[in-house]
Amino acid sequence: MIKFNTCFIDNKNISIIYLIYFFSFFTNAETYIDKLNVPEGFKISIFADELDTPRQITETMDGHIVVGSKKGDKIIALVDSNEDGKFEDKFVLAEGLQNPTGVSFFRGDLYFAEIDTIWIIKDIDKWLGSNNKSKPVKAIYMNNLPSDTWHGFKYIDFGPDGNLYIPVGVPCNICIEPQTKDPRFAAIHKFVDGELITIADGVRNSVGFDWHPVTKKMYFSDNGRDWLGDDTPSCELNVVNEEGSFYGYPYKHAIDVIDPEFGHLIPGVDKEFVDPIAELGPHVAPLGITFYDNDKFPRKYKNSVFVALHGSWNKYNGKSGYKVVFVKLDENGEYLYQEDFITGWLSNENAWGRPVSPFVMSDGSMLVSDDKHNVIYKITYEG
Repeated sequence: MIKFNTCFIDNKNISIIYLIYFFSFFTNAETYIDKLNVPEGFKISIFADELDTPRQITETMDGHIVVGSKKGDKIIALVDSNEDGKFEDKFVLAEGLQNPTGVSFFRGDLYFAEIDTIWIIKDIDKWLGSNNKSKPVKAIYMNNLPSDTWHGFKYIDFGPDGNLYIPVGVPCNICIEPQTKDPRFAAIHKFVDGELITIADGVRNSVGFDWHPVTKKMYFSDNGRDWLGDDTPSCELNVVNEEGSFYGYPYKHAIDVIDPEFGHLIPGVDKEFVDPIAELGPHVAPLGITFYDNDKFPRKYKNSVFVALHGSWNKYNGKSGYKVVFVKLDENGEYLYQEDFITGWLSNENAWGRPVSPFVMSDGSMLVSDDKHNVIYKITYEG
């Protein structure tokens, strides 16, 4: 904190000092964005700032952007009121919520998720297009989810089948009892006619999924377990070829890491283990993923996936993650390779930002939320 002694500074000097502070703030902000690296031909800029730990992003039919929050209690809409491409206006759609991280727009309605409850606001564009000063009416869509906060952040989205998909992480690092007693844990479900149907089982903590634009298969990220060392196990990118498949947790991690505590139980597990389609690296904490299904980026990105690596928190020798990677798939959705797409949040072992959730807008650009720097970035191709 800077303290000024008013006995020695007159009003004119105070104004000068505030101007210096004001301009240094924005110079610092520009310096941060200049630290980020994108491939040649791409441009990254600040789309929205002064947000509260932004997480999942969605877009309404009229082009309004809605964002969830990790530590806040509000769902915020970003509106381009002047139609100049600048989303300066922020509207609070709901507040008093518990970690409302997940948001999804579907058939005119907005859905958003707390830890154990999912809400709906109907006809959200109608409200955003009006001059109504009161908050829109929200209603409970479903509220039969576990209330555990450990791995309890929800990422939600509607699949090609028109159903809402919801992951439920395990309330621990490594354990077996919670999911044995309650099959909602360690799995991804879809909500059909008031019931949760398991789509992927043996999933430690997924905070991101999307569907291949052509095959319509679901791909999801999964965070690897902690405390097996700096270099193992790898976090995962998985694909669901068959609903109800089992992905190994807590018995096996990544492709070939047998858990030292629960691995000996594998012979008694009457399930077929599905390996990840790609290993993303140990402790990188993959969160949101999105397929690029537009034509504004170069052709190589079409129908392949971007993954936000939130970054390690307990890796001793060199932090990992803190970047967005591009995972190239072939025409059948099989893994080919992965490469860095956005880097620079990590410098000399200091992370000034943490990417969370990439989202492809209707105009073909891509947004990425950052819940440490409290901004949303916009990535365009101008090559």
